[in-house]
Amino acid sequence: MFPSVASDRRTGLHGLDPRTKIAGFVLLSGLLFVFDNPLYIIPITLTLFVLAALGGCIRNLVRGKYMLLLLFLSSFIAWQIYLRNGPVAVQLGPVAITRTGFLHGLTAALRIVSAIMVGTLFLATTGIEELTIGLIRLKVPYRLGFVVSLAARLVPTFMLTVTSIIQAQTARGLDLGSRNPLRRARRLIPVIIPFLISSIRHASRLSAALESKGFRPGARRSYYLRIAMRPNDFAIVLGLIMLTAGCVALRLAGYGTIPVS
Repeated sequence: MFPSVASDRRTGLHGLDPRTKIAGFVLLSGLLFVFDNPLYIIPITLTLFVLAALGGCIRNLVRGKYMLLLLFLSSFIAWQIYLRNGPVAVQLGPVAITRTGFLHGLTAALRIVSAIMVGTLFLATTGIEELTIGLIRLKVPYRLGFVVSLAARLVPTFMLTVTSIIQAQTARGLDLGSRNPLRRARRLIPVIIPFLISSIRHASRLSAALESKGFRPGARRSYYLRIAMRPNDFAIVLGLIMLTAGCVALRLAGYGTIPVS
């Protein structure tokens, strides 16, 4: 549903140094947890939407619109159920929505949707090779960088495997459309078991391939991909650091909190 590899479309965001995009991913994700008041998170969400448009990622977000809507509503409703203190803002029959529950629910929902937008934007504008070399240039141990890049490569493979298994089992008469959640979970067993077997086989073949090529994590390596921080990369990283520091200062000054009722 959401991309795990960079899209073919080239934009200004695609051309940034991978270290810039890694820093942007970390700092923008952290900004979502600086404030508790949804009025301070909405501008961040809108900014991410603009960046997604500039990076050509809107199609990816539209493709997952139902998942985003489900996560937004489920998070918002959960807060209305478990947080009932404070004055009632809206009365919908037997359901009372308090002001505190509404604000906390909206904040949590915006955080989830915005976090998915950040991840989608990062993955759609950063190639696997760029991610690997970017992590290595940031002095991340090669083992960790290799695991991250390998996981990013395997996600679409596993998703394709699950899709193929579901199609094959459906062709054999497996019905996954039951509305009963317990019955539907039980019918997923013919999908889960072949998937686990396929994953074990894939891991075994991958291990054998690495051993046959003499893979050693501690070996010195050369890379065909050359990266370099340009002035615009330094400007973007500096701007993001200043923005994050400013938001943290605002929060320490008492802004961005939910008023106590």
